[in-house]
Amino acid sequence: MALIQTSLIWVAYAVAIGILLAIASIFVFVYQTPRERAASVTIVCIFTTLALLATVLLIPVDVALVSSTSRSSLGRKKDWATPDKVHDITHTLQIVYYLLYSLDALLCLLVVPFTYFYHEEYDDDAAESGEQTVGQRILGALKYTIAFLLFVVIIFLVGFFVPFAKQAKDDKNMDLDFFKHLLAENHGERALSFALGLLMTIGTVLFALYTGAGMALLPVAMIKSAPSMSVPTLAANTASQLEANRERQRQLEGRAMSRENGLDARDRRELEALNREERTLIRRERLAAESSGEDRHWIVKTWIKIEAIFRPLKLVGGLILMVFALVIFASMLITGVDKAKNSVCGSHCGYILGQINIFQPLNWILVRASKVFPIDYVLFLLLTLFLFSASVVGIATAGIRFLWLTIFKIRKGHTSPQALLMATVLLTLIVLAINYSVAMVVAPQYATFGPQTYCDLPVNHAGDQPDCSEHKEAIKPCSELADNPVAHDVCTPSVLSTFINRVTINFPFFGVVLFWAQFAFLGVYLIVFVTTLFRVPKLDQEQIDRDLEEEEEEGLLASTGRRFGATWQDITGRSKNSYGATEARNGGRSGEGEGLL
Repeated sequence: MALIQTSLIWVAYAVAIGILLAIASIFVFVYQTPRERAASVTIVCIFTTLALLATVLLIPVDVALVSSTSRSSLGRKKDWATPDKVHDITHTLQIVYYLLYSLDALLCLLVVPFTYFYHEEYDDDAAESGEQTVGQRILGALKYTIAFLLFVVIIFLVGFFVPFAKQAKDDKNMDLDFFKHLLAENHGERALSFALGLLMTIGTVLFALYTGAGMALLPVAMIKSAPSMSVPTLAANTASQLEANRERQRQLEGRAMSRENGLDARDRRELEALNREERTLIRRERLAAESSGEDRHWIVKTWIKIEAIFRPLKLVGGLILMVFALVIFASMLITGVDKAKNSVCGSHCGYILGQINIFQPLNWILVRASKVFPIDYVLFLLLTLFLFSASVVGIATAGIRFLWLTIFKIRKGHTSPQALLMATVLLTLIVLAINYSVAMVVAPQYATFGPQTYCDLPVNHAGDQPDCSEHKEAIKPCSELADNPVAHDVCTPSVLSTFINRVTINFPFFGVVLFWAQFAFLGVYLIVFVTTLFRVPKLDQEQIDRDLEEEEEEGLLASTGRRFGATWQDITGRSKNSYGATEARNGGRSGEGEGLL
């Protein structure tokens, strides 16, 4: 029975990996520019995104496996859950975690930078003339990647030799067996803990800025944005307007040839306006072609169709996501206040919370759902994808910046390979921060013990576990502060919570930064959320052409309103000729470029 249950949990994880692979592929193909697509960049970005999402999605597997060893309704271990069996389960999870974390660090610090420099080394003229070989590109990329390699070596050396935190060792609250176990570790584990703690801390800064803003922008954008016209209709209207524009230009040019002095001032102004309008219409035509998926990968075309199908649900979905975001906000705020007020040892151990003291809605929902696997897995998958999507929206909105300077812009179908690789690195660091935030702030009880309980009755003379079948009131949820010897034998903390607590206890500075950064995240979310209530966010704003004047672009390509009738036309790829003819007669001055977004 135990083998079947364990197998089902890992099968659910394998299914989730398949879903994550599709999500990672969609993310890469939707955002990358088709004209500069490189196989190496595509593969590295997809694989890196899959690895980082797989790391986060291992949390419910971790919780389900350690919770499967106990019988929550009776507050005792199952008969088959011997110490050796429990050790085998946790040891297997440790190996998987170490592999995934090491893979994330390797991809973020070595593979992605190497791919970035390898792509930068490419020279069109030298490649065509045969002066540049693949070996030369590899050597050039390795030359610049050495700096990242040295950075990785320094991180691990510092973590290997850094001493234990004296404040944590001297704290009287650390006399508990749970915390003694966290302090007793070898140098190799300490080096990995230091490296991941540093990357997690860097990622938390990005998490507060990008994910905090994206979590507020995503729901509001779905509610406030709607298409004014379908892509096929836009293409048909643009073609009609372009034909009418060129016909009028021919008339004016013919009039100029028939007159000795050429056109008068009014006709010249009209001809100049028609020339500007023609350039805008050509760019709008190109925009419609790109948005319809022409000459794009089949994954992008499929995604465009799916977007069109679910377009009428954007309002409802936006409202649901807004409520979901507010629940996350409230849950994080409650846990933050609880940690600041009731932490076991405060800043000495990174504000570890021994037990939940204030009702926290999201944690309560996940703990209740975890009693019936895989309900909690589905909820956790949705939570993870929401935070990941919010991170993508935040990066796409703000761009990749250094202080106030924009280095790269992330736009659908227009993201360069270099920008996509840098965005992937940012997402890797952000997901490491999401790991901490979800496990320690969003749902701490769920991520640590899940639904595990223990029987708070004294052990009998024979040393057997107490029986709470007739004393249901004595069944209590597991916590780090449980002083009953039974809790030490029954309660098995998740591997992830043990690892994160080890980082924050041995390196309190990381714990302090990680904890207070959660309040910064809440502050950024609140500011952006209040701002978006009064100002429509512009997500994925297409840069039609750099040399087009902004005022002209706003005048000709402004949105005219909402038309949900565009949905069926985007799915079928057909336009309404009558509507297009009407627009052509009206001069087509309204424009619909914004509606594609």
